Amino acid sequence: MRPATVRTRAGKFQQSVTLGPHELVADEPAESGGEDQGPAPHDFLLAALGACTSMTVKMYADRKGWPLTAVRVELSQEKQGTAHVFHRVVHLEGDLDDEQRARLLDIAQKCPVHRTLSGEIRIESALG
Repeated sequence: MRPATVRTRAGKFQQSVTLGPHELVADEPAESGGEDQGPAPHDFLLAALGACTSMTVKMYADRKGWPLTAVRVELSQEKQGTAHVFHRVVHLEGDLDDEQRARLLDIAQKCPVHRTLSGEIRIESALG
């Protein structure tokens, strides 16, 4: 996994995010006091889960030779008390039977980001 570097930018919440050769911007939406110049931090989590889900499902179907032509993952998130809840709907395109569709939904539950978010997480912090 690549390391990330995040630095403050102009604006109240804007951040420059560097991941390998990629430069991204994080911000908060206007209703939260930001300027909406990029996704909010929790939006990056949602995108990571969706991208990993789609990649994992497509890779599995390709390996099996199944006629999956496209995957679309719709996601949302909300706070429910102390829980952070991700809602994910996986749309599968292609001439798949019910058994294949059920197996691909099971595989979606096994994508690496899903496992990370639902497993034990430790954050170790230090000053540099």
